[in-house]
Amino acid sequence: MEGIKVRIKRLRPDQDRDLPLPEYMTPNSSGMDLRAAVSEPVIVETGRIALVPTGLAIGLPPGFEAQIRPRSGLALKQGLTLINSPGTIDADYRGEIGLAVVNLGPEPVRIERGDRIAQMIVTRVWRAEMELVAELDETRRGAGGFGHTGRAEGKTTE
Repeated sequence: MEGIKVRIKRLRPDQDRDLPLPEYMTPNSSGMDLRAAVSEPVIVETGRIALVPTGLAIGLPPGFEAQIRPRSGLALKQGLTLINSPGTIDADYRGEIGLAVVNLGPEPVRIERGDRIAQMIVTRVWRAEMELVAELDETRRGAGGFGHTGRAEGKTTE
């Protein structure tokens, strides 16, 4: 498996040295877990949004991005997810990685220091070049929108 070097910086090294750096939890994990660098527990009430600090900033090489995604277990068991999923960290961003969490569950969620809140996937970015045209090529789907591909040909779900 090919790897790249990502530079990482603790923004508050004296305060956050107890927190592990992002890490892959299994040999075939695609995401590295990000932890909450909160000084005291944060309670996220049902339907509310909170910004959870990680205490980390990264330096990605040009041509790469980091995607910040929810952890499936937290989403399923507690309803805690990310409001802007996936979040994007561009190669030129050097600020703190913040996790914009939202509680979609029925109960308040308590976030403790060091809790694994999200995962970070580092991936290549392909830059698209736009070409303005008068017509697009025809496809079987055409302009069929939301839910279109799940319908039997010529039938509706009404």
